[in-house]
Amino acid sequence: MTTYSAAPGPLLDVGTFLGRSLRHSVRSIDAMIIAVVLPVLILLVFVYVFGGAMSTGASGSDYLTYVVPGVIVLCAAHGSAQTAVGVNQDMTTGVVDRVRSLPVLGSAVLVGHVLASVARNLVSTAVVVGVALLLGFRPAASPLDWLVVAGLLALLMAGVSALSAAFGLLVASPEAAGALSFVLLFLPYVSSGFVPPETMPAVLRGFAEHQPVTSLIDAVRGLLLDAPVGTSPLLAVAWWGGLGLLGVLACGALFRRRAGA
Repeated sequence: MTTYSAAPGPLLDVGTFLGRSLRHSVRSIDAMIIAVVLPVLILLVFVYVFGGAMSTGASGSDYLTYVVPGVIVLCAAHGSAQTAVGVNQDMTTGVVDRVRSLPVLGSAVLVGHVLASVARNLVSTAVVVGVALLLGFRPAASPLDWLVVAGLLALLMAGVSALSAAFGLLVASPEAAGALSFVLLFLPYVSSGFVPPETMPAVLRGFAEHQPVTSLIDAVRGLLLDAPVGTSPLLAVAWWGGLGLLGVLACGALFRRRAGA
C-alpha cells in the first residue's frame, strides 16, 4: 500500500494523490488499452461499416470528417466516467479512512482522482485524434481553435469526472460505480455526433438537440472544420461548467456523509 507523508499544504496533498492515481493508471494496462482501443474501434465501425448507410448528407471520407468530433467527445466522456470506480474502491477498501487519520486534506483524494482522470483522458483523446488523422481526417483548425477545443474537452472531462466521483461515493460497490460509464456511452449516440438530429424521429430529435453533449460536439466540429459555431461553445461551457459544479457540490456532501467528516 502507498505510504503518505505529512504534507505542508493542500496543493502538495492534491499533488500526492494525483501522482498516486496516475501511477495506478499506468499500472492498469488493461484499463488503459480499453480506454484507447474502444473509441478507436467505434470510429472504425462507424466509418467503414455503417458510414455508407448513415443519413448525414456525406459519404466516404466526408463521413469520417463528420463523425470524428462525436467520437472524440464519446472517448472523453466514457473515459472520465471511470473515475467512479476508483473513488468507490478508495471508499470501500479503507483508503479514505486511513487518509483521515493523517495530517492531510481529506478531499485531496477526490481532487487527485479528478485531475488524474483529466490528464489520462487528454492522452487517450489525443491518440484517437491521431488515428483519425491517419484515416484521412483533415481538420482546418487554427492553433487557437485547437486550444479552445482542448479547453472544452478538458471542461467536459472535469465535469464528468466530478459527477463520476459523486456517483462513486453514492453507490455501494465498484461494479455499481462502473454502470455510469454505460449511461455516458449512450448519450453521444442520441446527439449530433453520428447523424444530424433532424434525421431522427420527433421525440428523439428534441432530446438530441437540447442535451448537453450536442452543444459540445457542435462546438468541436465547427472549430475543427473552421465552420460557424454560433452559440455552441457558450452552451457547452454553461452545460458542463454547471454539471461540474453540481458534481463538486455533490462530492462535498457525500464525502462528508460517507467519511464522517
